[in-house]
Amino acid sequence: QVQLVESGGGLVQAGGSLRLSCAASGNIFSINGMGWYSQAPGKQRELVATISSGGTTNYADSVKGRFTISRDNAKNTVYLQMNSLKPEDTAVYYCNADDGLQDYWGQGTQVTVSS
Repeated sequence: QVQLVESGGGLVQAGGSLRLSCAASGNIFSINGMGWYSQAPGKQRELVATISSGGTTNYADSVKGRFTISRDNAKNTVYLQMNSLKPEDTAVYYCNADDGLQDYWGQGTQVTVSS
C-alpha cells in the first residue's frame, strides 16, 4: 500500500504562483509513475502532469509552459510548480501514484485562483 499526502494549495490572484507537494509513504519502492490531476466543480478529474520513475514528464496542453512537475526520490515527494495561474486553473488537485497494479490517490488540495 502507498499513502499520499498533498499540501500547498490555497488562494492566489491570477498571474500568481503556487507550489504543490505530495509526500508518499508506505511501500514506496513499488511506485512507478506519479502525477497530478485536477477536478473542477461539476467536471471530471483530468490529467495535469505526470512524471515517470526515470523522470520523463507529460503535461496537459492547458498547462504546458506554466506548470512544472518534479520528483525528489530521496524525499519520496513529487512537486507541481504552478506559475501564471489563471481562474480556470481553480480546482481540487489530487496526487496520484501507481505501482503497476493499482492507482493510489491523495485526499486532494484546493487551488483557487481569483481574477
